[in-house]
Amino acid sequence: MYLFQQQFLFLKPKDNVILNKMNRFSLLIFAVLILFLSSCGSSKKASVARNNQVKLETQYQQYKGIAYKYGGTDKRGFDCSGFTQTVYSNAFNIQLPRTTAEMGKLGRKVSKNKLKPGDLVFFRPSRRYRHVGIFIGNNTFMHSSTSKGIIKSKLDNPYWKKKYRFAKRILKN
Repeated sequence: MYLFQQQFLFLKPKDNVILNKMNRFSLLIFAVLILFLSSCGSSKKASVARNNQVKLETQYQQYKGIAYKYGGTDKRGFDCSGFTQTVYSNAFNIQLPRTTAEMGKLGRKVSKNKLKPGDLVFFRPSRRYRHVGIFIGNNTFMHSSTSKGIIKSKLDNPYWKKKYRFAKRILKN
């Protein structure tokens, strides 16, 4: 209670007398209310991000290890955009275009240090090819690799770090 009262030293002496007369229960209720009101927005955002992370992990567990197949859009094999399209449809009920180039035109750009689960990450492995994956948190994205199929990779992996181009946010989180 003493520490709480110290926060209100800016009050006039007459106000301090009133504050001293408040019982501990009232102060506790007041403090809890202030804490609750100040954290409402951030906890909701954290909850949405966590919910998206869980949905994405569920999708990953369902498809991990499925082989890469150019033009593939199902469990017989996925290419990167086919996998991204399928995950978005299943996890978020959002229909994405079929190609990486078309996906890159959607949403709004997001800086690499502001990524949230569900953001699309785009790469340019060569002049001819584009690649897309889905950021899932902890500097990690899931995608369909030509050599290993559906896997998770780190954004700071030397290969992907060099090939990274931009990210887009489609989800309203």
